[in-house]
Order: sequence, then structure tokens, then C-alpha cells
Amino acid sequence: VQNKQREPDVISTVEFNQSGEFLATGDRGGRVVIFQREPQGEYNVYSTFQSHEPEFDYLKSLEIEEKINKIRWLPLHNPAHFLLATNDKTIKLWKVSERDKRAEGYNLRDEEGRLKDLSTVTTLQVPVLRPMDLLVEASPRRVFANGHAYHINSISVNSDCETYLSADDLRINLWHLNITDRSFNIVDLKPENMEDLSEVITVAEFHPHHCHLLAFSSSTGTTRLCDMRARALCDQHAKLFEEAVDPSRRSFFSEIVSSVSDVKFSHSGRYLLTRDYLTVKVWDLNMENKPVETYQVHDYLRTKLCSLYESDCIFDKFECAWNGTDSVIMTGAYNNYFRMFDRASLRDVTLEASREVCKRRAVLQPRRVCVGKKRKETDVSVDSLDFRKKILHTAWHPKENIIAIAASNNLYIFQDRLTPNGHHNTPEIQSAPPKWQTQPNPPTY
Repeated sequence: VQNKQREPDVISTVEFNQSGEFLATGDRGGRVVIFQREPQGEYNVYSTFQSHEPEFDYLKSLEIEEKINKIRWLPLHNPAHFLLATNDKTIKLWKVSERDKRAEGYNLRDEEGRLKDLSTVTTLQVPVLRPMDLLVEASPRRVFANGHAYHINSISVNSDCETYLSADDLRINLWHLNITDRSFNIVDLKPENMEDLSEVITVAEFHPHHCHLLAFSSSTGTTRLCDMRARALCDQHAKLFEEAVDPSRRSFFSEIVSSVSDVKFSHSGRYLLTRDYLTVKVWDLNMENKPVETYQVHDYLRTKLCSLYESDCIFDKFECAWNGTDSVIMTGAYNNYFRMFDRASLRDVTLEASREVCKRRAVLQPRRVCVGKKRKETDVSVDSLDFRKKILHTAWHPKENIIAIAASNNLYIFQDRLTPNGHHNTPEIQSAPPKWQTQPNPPTY
């Protein structure tokens, strides 16, 4: 999905719904674009609407951007679809529904909707429904405002389907989907004296099955698991997931690169996936002292941390994702590369999402970044990486091997290639070229 490079069009979040039939994207211009999967397997534009507008807080002399920070789908309970979208300050609940019939034959209005002269109405008639072209309507159902003093970085819908959380740098609030004028503060890290501030919340998420459990990570590299059954204010965590840092490897950049940018519970609810600047880690909820798996995303950047700090790239927040069976992990990197790690075989692969390589039905070829001289013609030197091109936002279809990759203002949709007998390839990452191919007919974004 391609467009000319414009700042408002830069994609800021990507999210599949629970069935994978719909894919929603939000951009810096406050717009939400929803794609629907067609029977042929392709995703095409289903609905586009403006979710947020730029605002100005006159009390704080603060400009509030319209950029969509997060989108979360609500579970489907009727033909209409509901999703939450948030910018830095305001969360909105949107209803997306279809209409293929319209009422005609009103008593007091004509066909164009204008009021009739009441003196001309001499008989009563029953309005009837007539077929019409399919119309997809998006309407705001709730607006949750004034709940945060700082920028909202994450929202998460609870498994009870009645509540959701929103998190900013210092606080996590619990909302009821039907109540907009108040929320309950369940985590508060704000010290009495802001000079004593030592960490900020980076991301928070509910457990997929247990409505009383939530996890949140901080800039210090820790992830806390909280149990809302223990007390109303979750200032005392139930578990703390933290890996001890080797003092001999500590440096000026240690705290910065250890900041957790994303947390995802596995679909089974047994594991936590965390992403920091250089690694992705898998944590067992039953073991707090160290991760059960650690994968190096771009270890070759350790020698580049000084220049990355000067360019502010070291503060980039990469997301991570599980596949539907929790067997493969995906996360983004620089140069429009994204990485996949197979947990069973411990194999990994680097793939590229760019206009140059993503032709119609093209099979993606693995990439390799080398330090020093190139070993193969297709290898890319670490010195030639483009740090302006970065894959920050990714999403994996909840049931199938379909992935969505946001690269600046381009949205790429890949699916595993069909074998000659019509079956999908296994999701295992093999030593042979990976079987990921671009969507046959990319939708227009």
C-alpha cells in the first residue's frame, strides 16, 4: 500500500481484529483506515474515517496532536464492529456498521428529507425499507476524555468485555466502556517530588484470559504483573520480571537500551513477550528472575549506540508480535527490515518490506547484515543501513500466516505462499528462502 511521503500519512499503529477478517491502521493525521479480507484472501479498503482532530489545551498552552497512538478492537457481539482509538489525551469508541436498506415514504418529509407543508398531508402511510447500495458508516459512540495528565501510550481491552485500561507515563486508569465521565486509577508511579522520578510507564496490557491480571513495563527494563484482586491500587506488584545486568557490560547506554517498548501476552496466556532496543525476550509467568528465551534483533548496532543516541534513534519504540500458535515471534528493525524467530528450531530470518522488493506475488528473500567486509553480494553492511527507514509497527493475523507491516506511510501485507497442492506452508522458519509473498493486489492507502 503506497503513497507519496507526507507526515500525516505516516502509519502509527496496526491491529487485526479477533477473527483476522479486518485490519485497522491509524496514522499521524488522526485517520483510521479499515481493510476487510475478501473471499479471495486479499485485503481491500472497507472504511476510512477521521477519528481525531488537532486540539489545543489553553490551560496548559499545550498543542495536542491528532496522531493515533493505539487501536484496539472489541470482541464481536453483533453485526456491527467496535474499536477504541486514542491519541495523546482522548480515547474514542467507534462503531462501524453496514447499511444496505433505507426507509422511504415518510409522512412529514419528502424524499429529499425536507419538511412538507402540513396542510398538504391528508393521509397517513407506513414507511417502507428499500434496498440501496451498501454503505459503511463509522460513528463515535463514546468519548473518554480528561483521564490523563500525560500522554497516553497504550490501551488494552479486558477479557470481561466490559472494561479497558489506558496508560500514560505515570498512571494506569481502568475505564468501563459505558461510563465516560470517570475512571479508576489502578497504578500511580508519580512521586510527591518530581525530582525523585526514576522511571516511567512505557506500555500496559491485560491478560488475555484472566480479567484481574495486567502487566506493565517501564523505562528501567522491568515488567510488573499486577493482580487487581489484591487491592484497588496496584502499587504493589504480584510479580516482577527483571534480568540482572552484568556489571562488566554496563555502560552509559545500558539503561536506555533496556527500556521496554512493547509487551505482549502469548495467546495461551502462559508467556510474556517484551521488546527492548536490542532484543526480544520471552518470559514464563512462573519464573521472574530471567527470561526463558532471548533473541538478538540487531546486535550489530552495539558499536553504533553513540551515533544512534545523537540522532535520537536509540529512543525508537519497536513493537513485537506472536503468531497464532505462539511458535514464532516477529519484530521490526532498521532499513525496513523485520525479524522472525522460530522458538522450536531457534532459526531466525531477516526480511525486507520495501517498494523495491515487494512486487506482486513476489517471494521475499532473506537479508543479512554483516559487520566489516561483505561476504556475499546480497549482504548489507551495517555502515550502509538507513536508520530513517524503520519498521516500528507490526501485526500478525490471529489464526493464519498473514502479517501486516507498517513502514512509514506504506502498509505491506504478506502471506505464506501456497504449495502446489493448495496447502499453506508451515510457519516454521526454514534455512531455505522463506515462503512469504506480497498480497497479490495491494489495497490503495
